Amino acid sequence: MSLSERDKKHLWHPLTQHKLHPESIGITHAKGAVLYAEDGKEYIDGIASWYTSAYGHCHPYIVKKVQEQVAKLDQVVFAGLTHPPVVELSEALINILPDNQNKLFFSDNGSTSVEVAIKMSLQYHFNRGEKRNVLIAFEEGFHGDTFGAMSVSGLSVYNGPFEDFFISVERIPVPNGENNNEVLEKLTAIITNNEVASFIFEPLVQGAAAMKMHDASGLDMLIETCKKHGVLTIADEVMTGFGKTGKHFASLHLHHYPDIMCMSKALTAGMAPMAITSCTEEIYQAFYSNEIGKGLFHGHTYSANPIACSAALAGISLLQSEEMQANIKRVIKSHQKFNERIKNHPKIARTRQCGIIYAIDLDVEMERYGNLRDKLLNFFLENGLFMRPLGSTIYISAPYVISDEQLEKIYEKIEFLLQKIL
Repeated sequence: MSLSERDKKHLWHPLTQHKLHPESIGITHAKGAVLYAEDGKEYIDGIASWYTSAYGHCHPYIVKKVQEQVAKLDQVVFAGLTHPPVVELSEALINILPDNQNKLFFSDNGSTSVEVAIKMSLQYHFNRGEKRNVLIAFEEGFHGDTFGAMSVSGLSVYNGPFEDFFISVERIPVPNGENNNEVLEKLTAIITNNEVASFIFEPLVQGAAAMKMHDASGLDMLIETCKKHGVLTIADEVMTGFGKTGKHFASLHLHHYPDIMCMSKALTAGMAPMAITSCTEEIYQAFYSNEIGKGLFHGHTYSANPIACSAALAGISLLQSEEMQANIKRVIKSHQKFNERIKNHPKIARTRQCGIIYAIDLDVEMERYGNLRDKLLNFFLENGLFMRPLGSTIYISAPYVISDEQLEKIYEKIEFLLQKIL
């Protein structure tokens, strides 16, 4: 019996209505930018497996470091104990983060990194004797599936049954370069009329909103205003972090750095689940007290797992290498060239790019998880590509090691789709 058949017996997949989509493809191994299925088919991973395997699947350097760590220390409680990989990782990560970041708090995944950030921001004010209970977030933002993360997310397809249980959130549009002053006025009005604890945002690119991109200068204005009013700023870099925007972090494109940052996905290069919430020394000091109750009482059993830390440490080494930086620049230029040949196609509404992230909005009406979107998904699979369109948006966020030939295959299939299928 195939993996796919055995899978149906007991497994419940994420973001899946199983009555409509009962089949799953059995993947047995992966290398570089390619996934290998049990039936012998190969798929170019055009989205780096939800933006995790940024340096390619099973990169030999990361595999070697993880194997070495497995033989030394597998797991140890991170409450009251520490270990070499986490200390080394902290030093390496602080070295590439914006220079105002100084403390790291570990958890398990992107949602929990956001959950920790929200709790940090609320308790920061509480510990200082202020009751601030409102958060500001962008329209169409997505920050995860746990309750705090859902509260600040603005995509109702994920949130519907749970909205009555959310914390208080006010939303603003993303600044697009033309509406920056209007967005700033709305932010200022919310701060004036509410007790605002923090402003959370995906910097420059909103992933789940179909790679919606916004203006760096406009975001800078919002962060600057928040700082003037004592409102903490939280950058959700779960998707954008570790090279995807052309810099190590999207926040490095800004003049005003966030107070708190959330990291996961490419943090461990797709090797193991782990997340980090970083913050400034000022925020940490608000919790540093002789009063036990002022501590941040949040913890995960696998926080700072040594194996995951080793994978993250190896990933940072690769990110900083000349070879990987050259790969990132190569992919960016490749997307730019492809954009020139396709941007004026009559079936394309618009295109956009930020670093290695490239997106195309098709000029068609389509539900986010509707039949036409499924047709696109199946077209790509039939042609050896693992791509997950977001409604009418086709996007590429492949591993940095993807070859020029593999990129060209993606481009050619997109062009064929436009000419023959739509």
